[in-house]
Amino acid sequence: MTQRAKIDTDGSETEAGEPPVVHRPAGLTSAEVAERVARGEVNDVPLRSSRSTTDIVRANVFTRFNAIIGVLWVIMFIVAPIQDSLFGFVIIANTGIGIIQELRAKKTLDGLAVIGEAKPTVRRDGVAAELSTSEIVLGDLIELGPGDKVVVDGVVAEADSLEIDESLLTGEADPVVKQPGAAVMSGSFVVAGGGAFTATKVGREAYAAQLAEEASRFTLVHSELRSGISTILKYVTWMMIPTAIGLIISQLVVKDNDLKNSIARTVGGIVPMIPEGLVLLTSVAFAVGVIRLGRKQCLVQELPAIEGLARVDVVCLDKTGTLTEGGMDVTELRPLNGSDETYIRKVLGALGESDPRPNASLQAIIDAYPDSVDWRCTESLPFSSARKYSGAAFSEGNGEDSTWLLGAPDVLLATDDPTLTEIDHLNEQGLRVLLLARTVHDLDSPEVATDAKPTALVVLEQRLRPDAAGTLAYFADQNVTTKIISGDNAVSVGAVAGKLDMPGAENTVDARELPTDREEMAKVLDANAVFGRVSPQQKRDMVAALQSHGHTVAMTGDGVNDVLALKDADIGVSMGSGSEATRAVAQIVLLNNSFATLPSVVAEGRRVIGNITRVATLFLTKTVYSVLLAVLVVCSQVEYPFLPRHLTLLSTLTIGVPAFFLALAPNKERAKPNFVRRVMRYAIPGGVIAAAATFTTYLLARHHYSGEGALEAETSAATLTLFLVSMWVLAIIARPYTWWRLTLVATMGGAFLLVLVVPWLQNFFALKLVGTTMPWAAVVIAAAGGALLEVSYRWVSKRFPT
Repeated sequence: MTQRAKIDTDGSETEAGEPPVVHRPAGLTSAEVAERVARGEVNDVPLRSSRSTTDIVRANVFTRFNAIIGVLWVIMFIVAPIQDSLFGFVIIANTGIGIIQELRAKKTLDGLAVIGEAKPTVRRDGVAAELSTSEIVLGDLIELGPGDKVVVDGVVAEADSLEIDESLLTGEADPVVKQPGAAVMSGSFVVAGGGAFTATKVGREAYAAQLAEEASRFTLVHSELRSGISTILKYVTWMMIPTAIGLIISQLVVKDNDLKNSIARTVGGIVPMIPEGLVLLTSVAFAVGVIRLGRKQCLVQELPAIEGLARVDVVCLDKTGTLTEGGMDVTELRPLNGSDETYIRKVLGALGESDPRPNASLQAIIDAYPDSVDWRCTESLPFSSARKYSGAAFSEGNGEDSTWLLGAPDVLLATDDPTLTEIDHLNEQGLRVLLLARTVHDLDSPEVATDAKPTALVVLEQRLRPDAAGTLAYFADQNVTTKIISGDNAVSVGAVAGKLDMPGAENTVDARELPTDREEMAKVLDANAVFGRVSPQQKRDMVAALQSHGHTVAMTGDGVNDVLALKDADIGVSMGSGSEATRAVAQIVLLNNSFATLPSVVAEGRRVIGNITRVATLFLTKTVYSVLLAVLVVCSQVEYPFLPRHLTLLSTLTIGVPAFFLALAPNKERAKPNFVRRVMRYAIPGGVIAAAATFTTYLLARHHYSGEGALEAETSAATLTLFLVSMWVLAIIARPYTWWRLTLVATMGGAFLLVLVVPWLQNFFALKLVGTTMPWAAVVIAAAGGALLEVSYRWVSKRFPT
């Protein structure tokens, strides 16, 4: 192909004998850029990959429960010794840990987001270069190609068959053809063709930036865990308010006690009702998950997405770029209908030169067939996943003109063409086949593919990802169904899946034969595993059909044709090397382009969900027994048995410290729905048994002890029972046992024993067992409570399975 003259901005000839070159804008000059930067006309929208530091601090400090505890803490400082104010210091420590962990997660997120950030190509001083989106200024000329996202608002300056998808903004699924002078909005993306546009709105004035201001990315994904905890806390609040009022009245009005002591015991009854650490621990668990995945080059753009992928039961995979690597190799060229192979090589070389942004298939052809020196491209038709072919018209240098198409054989050929049989044999081997055909129609004609003459088959071999087989095996082992949804030939896709030992690889379906009815489509999807010739809109319909059958669907992909399905799936997963559009709509971006990272994300989500379910049972058991103890005290008109220091000690040893370790421990348990039901089915019987056992011991102790120091002795006996029953709950929650879990439970028990035997700790926590009768009675009652716990937990597991 004759070398085209270098494009000049003044339109003058640059080579002798060449026609004048079409004017191509050079973009802003360096001086103009500096002038706009000085005026503040810069695209300075902050990266919204995570919450700001201020938001993190505010969310952890200014909570409803922290406000309640803060008031109670101030009261305790006034009326009681410092040891009765320990609960306040624990809250400060927990809140501090939460802030630090979220800040670490923010640092990880922001660092990874910069790596995965879109780098638009901007033309300045006639030279095109990739820049950060924050460096774009008003009036910049930004180049566009397939898959590029429009990062700011603008007006089209150049268009070469430019088609832009605005569905993310307007809801309209059909791409819009853009001509010079047409407006483009940020947030849309290119599906075919290329061009350039001039930035007319940057920064917060751009359309996408305004949307981002209204809805931060941070909380877009639904989290059953967070909504479940919010539901629990709402009911806890309603239970806590009347109970706390009754407790205050009974301790301050009905009982004629010392005022300061009554206040201290009232606060001691209210504080443990508040499961404040549960919210904190959930945030910490999410934050630690983000950090762990960040180390594996996995960008979690929305924190609850970790949980979402763990709940997924169907993963839809795009073959190209997911199961196979991006690159391809031409393995064979088969001329058809007596065509000359030397001539075909010239056509393929010219086609490669005609596309400034070749896809993987065309790049393989460019590598295999160098450009002809005497051919000139007069018109081109970019590849579109909707039509599944590209084309170009050439002046061959000898006075002949020709127009060619390159694309899917089963789209360009008639269904009864004998060549398709030959192609089927190649597809069965997992090879990709493109058809080169000559057409007599103009490229802009709707009939361009009609009666196209087959000229050659280009056989391509795709490179399988070395980690794909192991990842598919992992999903099969975890009872997660995989579906291959590809735009390629179904037989070829099935052969690739077969090489990877994917379950159901033999069940292949041509998507062009899929029913349009959603219910019928869902039945076909449930029965088969591999789908070829799927259009972008069909991918979206398939996700919706699976969801209509109750499936939680994850969609992976890297191309523009995957965007609509990624957006509608419960969890969208994009490759880091994928198009800007896919990275923008996905909740999870695999920056290392490794499909093998997905099991890590699933495992991390399961760890978070399983562990939070465990520790939530601990926290809510405490809430239940605290409320019931307060109710029993109010009804019995007796002193509340505990001071804040007692319950601080119990909470730390039976909930706080164990929960921290349990929440961050490995956990491969499959994620299950109905979080609230699963937690409360254990917390309610556990709390009822703990309250009943404790109050029984307290009433017995009131009859056993008398005289000075009787209340302290009664409190110590009740504390012993409550600790032992709570430890039994912890021992059940910690199952199945490992060495470290047994060590954890034993250490907590040893710490309490230390408090009982060391004199200064006895005085500090006001815990001293008097005599032997009541302490042993407390142990026996606790043992009976433990036996009831075992029976009730087994009954609940059978009666209310999940």
